[in-house]
Amino acid sequence: MTPSSILEEIYHQTIVNLNHEWVEAPEILANILIVSRDIRNRACVRFLMACTLAKIDNEDVDIRKPYTSITGPGAYSGRRYDETYIEQFISRYDLPCNTTTAFLTPALRNINIVLTPDLDLSGRPANVYQAMLLLLDDVHKHRLSAYKLLHEIIRQLVLMRDETKQRMATLIGSLKASRSDMSLSSEQIINLIEQHLKTKSARASRLPVLIIAAAYVAARPYLKEKILPLKSHNAADSQTEALGDIEITLETDSNVVTCYEMKQKRVSKGDIDRAIHEKLTHTSHQVDNYIFVTTEDIEPSVAEYAETWYDQIGIEIVILDCIGFLRHFLHLFHRQRTTFLNSYQDLLLAEPNSAVSQPLKEVFLALRHAAESDPM
Repeated sequence: MTPSSILEEIYHQTIVNLNHEWVEAPEILANILIVSRDIRNRACVRFLMACTLAKIDNEDVDIRKPYTSITGPGAYSGRRYDETYIEQFISRYDLPCNTTTAFLTPALRNINIVLTPDLDLSGRPANVYQAMLLLLDDVHKHRLSAYKLLHEIIRQLVLMRDETKQRMATLIGSLKASRSDMSLSSEQIINLIEQHLKTKSARASRLPVLIIAAAYVAARPYLKEKILPLKSHNAADSQTEALGDIEITLETDSNVVTCYEMKQKRVSKGDIDRAIHEKLTHTSHQVDNYIFVTTEDIEPSVAEYAETWYDQIGIEIVILDCIGFLRHFLHLFHRQRTTFLNSYQDLLLAEPNSAVSQPLKEVFLALRHAAESDPM
């Protein structure tokens, strides 16, 4: 069997009977649950799937040696299995893993030693990495077959996927059922978005981008301007050749006229200098405005420094605070406020979980449900 057919066979066997546990030992099953279900780390489960698939495909490999840089017999390229087979598999069935290879995760790249339980990979959360190493050791010492391990991992991912879809369907259904006849006011929407921004999450940095993007989607018929497709959240501007996080063009022109760069920190003079010297002076676009949007306070001296550049380069550079921008927009386009809110929700839910975590999506739906259930 090919690696692809192995995955397909396991998947279809799994969905026939999701209640069947493939691992009986409680301590081993506990480690599988840690790796498979911890929402803070979706790289380790993908890493483990690649290693396990390699072992099933070739019994001679040492599952603890998924790097060709490791000396001795049994070494193999786990990344090849990851990018060639696992990536397509998780995408096809919408399984909750990282969308990019696990082998470029800081804790899992550039390794040239055997992955044993006593190894400190310095990854977070530490218990997820430790559980992953223990499972590799279980397979190596024949306490667990690679086949059963991969079966149970895929079962847990399918269960997790289905549970998430059910929660989302319930939240969206409740939202539709409880929606009042009166739309939320602009200020109520601002309060809702501000609450969402304040949600403690490691993956909230994408939210300001979605706020600005949703504003342009809502205002497009009036502005005669359009937003270019958003770039991947984890791609550097230098890789995508983007001028900023959001690029705006005229409806009838492909020239970028306005750029937005989002900051979850105070904008510094260094940020402005980098935008000018690394982006604006090298672009063929005739940019009119380069706008920094921050969720933090704006230092007056930095704002004044931004203003000085217009006379020098003919491009207006300005710093706006995120909620201030939103408040002005919603009152200026008051009749489009619900369109904005729906656009923000659509963009939010369309983001991969690696960009906006699943709990952060659910928090927004819950907040909106609460606001629209009792708008007064």
